[in-house]
Amino acid sequence: MRQTKAEQLSHLLEVEVSPDQVVLSHSPLRVFSQFHKMCVLVSGQGPVVEVAQNLGFQNVVTIDMLREAYPLLDMVDHNRRPKDVVPPSKDLQPIEALILFGEPIRWETNLQLIVDVLLTNGKPGNPVTSLHYPHIPVLACNMDLLWMAEAKSARFGHGMFLLCLESIYKKITGYDLQYDALIGKPSVVTYNYAELLIRQQAEKLGWTEPVQRLYAIGDNPMADIYGANLYNRYLQSVHHARTRVHAQGGSASHVAGDFHYETVDDAKNSGKVMVGGSYEHRLPESCSSILVCTGVYNREQQELAPEQTVTEQHIFHGHRDFRFDPTLTQPSFVVQDVLEAVGLVFQQEGSSLE
Repeated sequence: MRQTKAEQLSHLLEVEVSPDQVVLSHSPLRVFSQFHKMCVLVSGQGPVVEVAQNLGFQNVVTIDMLREAYPLLDMVDHNRRPKDVVPPSKDLQPIEALILFGEPIRWETNLQLIVDVLLTNGKPGNPVTSLHYPHIPVLACNMDLLWMAEAKSARFGHGMFLLCLESIYKKITGYDLQYDALIGKPSVVTYNYAELLIRQQAEKLGWTEPVQRLYAIGDNPMADIYGANLYNRYLQSVHHARTRVHAQGGSASHVAGDFHYETVDDAKNSGKVMVGGSYEHRLPESCSSILVCTGVYNREQQELAPEQTVTEQHIFHGHRDFRFDPTLTQPSFVVQDVLEAVGLVFQQEGSSLE
């Protein structure tokens, strides 16, 4: 998928983009190596097995494979129910973790089978005799509630699917669905992973000084802007913590991951992974957010107060596990489109786009 996305970007931008310059919502799963040898059930669409294997997962089961092994589990669509004699179920290895890549095609099938796996501790062929809680690990990517396509209004994203799954699990069990990681914007681990790739690209170009300033461009205040501003808050918290530790005679390694999570209001566990190195490496000083008006956000439909760059959001479209801070939806800059955003970055850095 990175290769395909790189080719698309190269064609659209008329600039050579290589796969190692591309970050997809699931890319940071590469660093979650503690799950790579587990038997994982993957949900999404497209080449999910190939994607999972490329990320390092060695034992992958799809929803279709699970449905084939246990045909009596998927009963909503009458046309897909087993006809006549039900064949014996194929034995599958117990599911040890769930990987939710993106919105599936048949929501009812995925929701039913995922809940079956959660309720049976990874053995959906067994009856539910008691509640297994905490349940097996769940890692979810791409939390956008809505996204903009060709339609006049936004479409449901994977965040909507996660909302359905959380509601169903809570209704059945009385407990909250727990995530071992939430990956993709606005999670800090995604920006840490992007910073790693930027650092690697800078090294390939022969840069000897660390990258000092990052810019994040997006069209969704609740995901792109919120995430960039959350990451900027994370960077500030790290720099302040290091300054305090150095003043006390300690080293940067004493700045613990738990401190970052508590400071930046990231979702539980998702911000605790330091990607691509130790806390000793020098992080950028800041991350500025640039909002474009060609997607979810439309400047012409907004009524702004004088002190606001975009309308302050009072209805939170972010994920349940992120604490809502309306100030994080306010971008550093607002421009019309991506070309203008790139020009702005060059201007901020004192360079010419020509």
